Amino acid sequence: VQLQASGGGLVQAGGSLRLACTASGSISNIAAMQWHRQAPGKQRGLVAQIFRDGRTYYVDSVKGRFTISRDNAKNTGYLQMNSLKPEDTSVYYCSVITVQGRSWGQGTLVTVSS
Repeated sequence: VQLQASGGGLVQAGGSLRLACTASGSISNIAAMQWHRQAPGKQRGLVAQIFRDGRTYYVDSVKGRFTISRDNAKNTGYLQMNSLKPEDTSVYYCSVITVQGRSWGQGTLVTVSS
């Protein structure tokens, strides 16, 4: 599965962005779709994931602010990010987990100004 991430940009603190991750094939049977982020000088870390059955997981720092979702008909997953903070500034990566393993999309830069 090839993934294309989009939607990053520059936003002021308190603002919102919606990231999209479009897959080259169907995502209806993937085990999970994930969003990770990597800030300069830091390791990449999981932000949110949505499982095949619709269950979701969020890292504590984004709970209540970020929402992960997916549209199987469009082969696209989303990360709605509200109430953004400067510490959310990172390159965001989407990934999917299938029986073949994990696939990564290219990153999309999110910059939150104070």
